[in-house]
Amino acid sequence: MADNNQKPTNSRMANLHPEGKPRKKIWLQIIKWFFIVAMLIIVSGVGLFAYYAKDAPSISQAQLQSGGTSSLYTRDGKILLSLGSEKRTYVNNDEIPKELKNAIVSVEDRRFYKEGIGLDPIRIVGSVLVNAKSKGVAAGGSTITQQLVKLSVFSTAASQRTLRRKAQEAWLSMKVEREFSKEQILEFYINKVYMNYGNYGMGTATDFYYGKNLKDLDLAQTALLAGMPNAPVTYDPYVYPEKAKYRRDIVLRAMLKNDKITKSQYTQAVNEPITQGLQPKKNNATSELRKVDDPYIKEVISEVKSKGFNPYNDNLKITVNIDQDAQQKLYDLVNNGSVPFTNDKMQVGATIIDPRTGHVIAIIGGRKLPSVQLGLNRAVQTGRSTGSTVKPVLDYGPAIEYLNWPTSHILDDSKYVYPGTNIQLYDWDNKYEGKMTMRHALEQSRNVPAVKTLSKVGVARASLFARKLGVNVPSDSGLSVAIGANASSLQMAGAFGAFANNGVYHKPQFVSKIETPDGLTRNYDSSGTRVMKESTAYIMTDMLKGVLTKGSGTQARIKNLYEAGKTGTVKYSDEELVRYPQYKNSPKDSWFVGYTKLYSMGIWTGYDNLKDGTPSGVGSSSAQLLYKQMMSYLMTDKANKDWTKPSTVVRRRIANGTQDKVVSPTASNSSWQLFVKGHAPKNPYSEVTVDKRKDEDDDVDTRFDTEDDTSSKGQSHSQSSSSSSHAEQQSSSQKQSSTSNNNNSNNQNQNNNQQTENKSNNQNNNSQQNTNNQNNQNQQQNQGNNSNNNH
Repeated sequence: MADNNQKPTNSRMANLHPEGKPRKKIWLQIIKWFFIVAMLIIVSGVGLFAYYAKDAPSISQAQLQSGGTSSLYTRDGKILLSLGSEKRTYVNNDEIPKELKNAIVSVEDRRFYKEGIGLDPIRIVGSVLVNAKSKGVAAGGSTITQQLVKLSVFSTAASQRTLRRKAQEAWLSMKVEREFSKEQILEFYINKVYMNYGNYGMGTATDFYYGKNLKDLDLAQTALLAGMPNAPVTYDPYVYPEKAKYRRDIVLRAMLKNDKITKSQYTQAVNEPITQGLQPKKNNATSELRKVDDPYIKEVISEVKSKGFNPYNDNLKITVNIDQDAQQKLYDLVNNGSVPFTNDKMQVGATIIDPRTGHVIAIIGGRKLPSVQLGLNRAVQTGRSTGSTVKPVLDYGPAIEYLNWPTSHILDDSKYVYPGTNIQLYDWDNKYEGKMTMRHALEQSRNVPAVKTLSKVGVARASLFARKLGVNVPSDSGLSVAIGANASSLQMAGAFGAFANNGVYHKPQFVSKIETPDGLTRNYDSSGTRVMKESTAYIMTDMLKGVLTKGSGTQARIKNLYEAGKTGTVKYSDEELVRYPQYKNSPKDSWFVGYTKLYSMGIWTGYDNLKDGTPSGVGSSSAQLLYKQMMSYLMTDKANKDWTKPSTVVRRRIANGTQDKVVSPTASNSSWQLFVKGHAPKNPYSEVTVDKRKDEDDDVDTRFDTEDDTSSKGQSHSQSSSSSSHAEQQSSSQKQSSTSNNNNSNNQNQNNNQQTENKSNNQNNNSQQNTNNQNNQNQQQNQGNNSNNNH
């Protein structure tokens, strides 16, 4: 009988794993492969490090000693100015107190004096743990040497924090450690760091904050300065004293832990008020150039930050789009009396762009201002209504684009009450003129036709058109937005620039190029975006030419110049007039936006506060007069070119009083009108190529009355009888009557229920009108807050 306990001598497992050997061999294999993989990782890492490091930028003592500020250059490569203080107080090593060095080393890099290669792996790991327990950033992972290298040759932009950059930073840190002593490295760092308010270096900051030299600071003051470079704006003792104290006390605790101060010194310093010894906040000395360019510089800084860079710490070379001569001229015009204003408190915000590129060449943020750096810039404020300057952007532009309206499209300027309310809409002269062409309605800035046009287009569709031009109009706005939306002179100059540039929009930009110290270059110029058909832009420009020749903007007209533009005026609300009844016949805000093929200029004028006054007398025309003088200056010795009619636009001689009755090119009582190709009436006469209307056409009044206008028949008739003197009345006495426009439409935030008029439109338009009606009826409670806008 077989022995069941006998072990098989030829089992498969026995053959594969001899007793005592299999497990040992497996572990040997694991260890072997672990070391192979580790070596491959190390070799690859070293190779990758060497590959990245070989392209590291050079670094010199001059770079290490220079301030970290960025510099602005004009497009022709000339330096404009530096963003830092005009005078930096550089302190040499023997002028730096030991206490300041101890404070910096304790909080920024405790093993600074023991490091031999400029790197501290232990600190990197430790900083992660410290910051996790702290309420804020208590310690950084970089050594002082690494921070110095970053401030000297690299950008702090998040987009630049790449493996390549880190490798190059480490390589240069090791290079700096080899070539300079610890004391020199500290000296460079102390003189380079940004300390807020345009101050670079702790020597400069000591004088700014305390009016002293570094050696005269007490322990608490020294600790505050030592901790500020971590976040100089956040730890500003003037604006954020509690945060500044928090950071100062972190430095003091680090010094105590590092045995650089005693317990009693620590206790005394943390109990010292953060404001002790602090000088009253002061403005750095401002050069005349800095004063003139301040609004431009403010927008440059904002734009650079939006692109991910720090203009104060990144030592950037920033190419800006300013035309310094134009900037100076604009500044002089509003400050030296060349352009009349009501008084010195009356303010202005103006922007000039090149519509072909979007480059902002000049900007003014106010007039008669104190020397305050980065002050209020009224040119970019979006909280003031544009008045009727928005009509091309929100009303008539979309009507041409989406509905293919010709310049002869008939509109009815008659009594109008916002649907669902008893709010009656008035024109600027409190009159109605009956039937008129779209061209005439825009030229004379009639309000009722504009509102009716927006209702036809639909607010949602119109707001989309406006947004593409950089003007943000909520899609659920009421119909009153047709005669005034909140926007800035910057936005309006950009929007009208699209009309000037044949329908291609360039977002206004102050910066065209940014170069970092390590050789990276970012270019921001673009080819623009087509936001409307070329036919829309041309037809709009053709109508806006008439605003200056015979409409509401005749005071802005420059003789023999091809130009176009639009006026805008905002009336006081009923609530405001209760407080200031003397303002009844004055505008609250006055606008003018005008352009040639080379420049687009948006101008707002008014007062910051109601109590400061109201535009009156010649001040009501300041915007137009500023445009006239500035554009005349800009166009001196420039090519005065007209816009070329595209093939998608056709011209027809239309009988006055009709929308599409074509008559002979020589017929009287008619005028040239523009149509979108494919939507023009047939021409029974031979085609005549006419690039310019005859001079007599400019005087043709295209208003007319019809017998079936029952809503305002009598009034329209009386208006018609005086039509021949209407344009003359507009251009005389500086249109003082315009200041009384729209008295009762202050309360309009209502909407449009004109579906019956829109049955001929597509279903989407009707659907949008229904939505607008509901949205606007929800806004009835806010009617009293709206201003009334006019030409």
